[in-house]
Order: sequence, then C-alpha cells, then structure tokens
Amino acid sequence: MAKLVSKTYGDALFENAVEENRVDDFSEEAKGILKVLEENQELTRLMNHPQIVKEEKLRLIEDIFKGKISDEMIGLMRMLIAKNHFNEMEDVFIYFLNEVKEYKNIGTAYVTSAVELSEAQKKLVETRLLETTKYVSFEMHYHVDAALIGGMVIRIKDRVVDSSIRTKLYELSKELYNIPLGMTE
Repeated sequence: MAKLVSKTYGDALFENAVEENRVDDFSEEAKGILKVLEENQELTRLMNHPQIVKEEKLRLIEDIFKGKISDEMIGLMRMLIAKNHFNEMEDVFIYFLNEVKEYKNIGTAYVTSAVELSEAQKKLVETRLLETTKYVSFEMHYHVDAALIGGMVIRIKDRVVDSSIRTKLYELSKELYNIPLGMTE
C-alpha cells in the first residue's frame, strides 16, 4: 500500500513540476521537507497521535511551512494528512526526488568494496560507470565490507555487478560440487 501511495502522489508531484517547469524548485522544497521531518521526531509523533484531530494536524503543517515552501507543496502535504497518509509522506518525497534524478539522468550507485578505495580508484569507478550507462552524473555511495575478500559489488537501481572474490569462490564451489567423480561400484 505504501508503495502505491508514494508512486501515486510522487508521480503527480513530478508531472506537476515538469508541467510548470519547476522541477528544481520542487526538488529543493522536497529536500527541505525531508530534512524537517528527519530532524523533528516530535512532529512525527504529533502527526501520528490518534487523539490529535485532523484539523489540528493540518493547522500545524500550515504554521510550520506557510511562507517557506510553495502552496503546491503545502497542498500536497495537506492532502496526504487528510487521507491519513502522513506515514507515507517521506516515501512520497523520496520517490519524487528519485524521479527527478532519472529525469536529469543522474544515477545513484552503491559501491561495496573489500577495502577502502582511494580517491583515484573512486574516480575511475565513476568514470567507468558514466561510460557504460546513460547517466550524465552519479551520486556515489561507497561502503567497505571485508567479507567480500576482494573485488567489488556495484548496484545501480535493480542492476547489480558482482565481481567480488566471495561470489567467485561460491560459484566455483557450486561447480566443483556438481562434477561427477567417476566412482562406480
């Protein structure tokens, strides 16, 4: 259900942003809203509290955001609250920002390596990704996992390239296990 809510409202916001030529403005506002929600857990508790009536929640959003973000964004937030989807609000804005990245051909890559990569190695990975994908730039996220033994795993959306030693050893062990030893009785 949450995925349907984030897709429905996120797509509507994205289409509106493109139509009104305000993709950058709405992106900045969405990032700001996400930051406010992340930094103010008390706001989330208030918005989810069952004894606080919807009208009070709507007024709270108006008080916090009026004059700081566009009326369209406030309207979207009000609609989400009115339809009892406050819990999905972050997902809606994250979905929207991901759509904006795709629209601008900005990829997001998650690179896991067995050891910390040097700046030169990171630049090489990014350059190679730019050469082999449709993206014009990348948001790079690096992570170290010693269990890989060597090599790296790169994930972009639902595509994974796994050149880790751990995976190669696993595949080799599967192949060795399936080799008949030719022993007969």
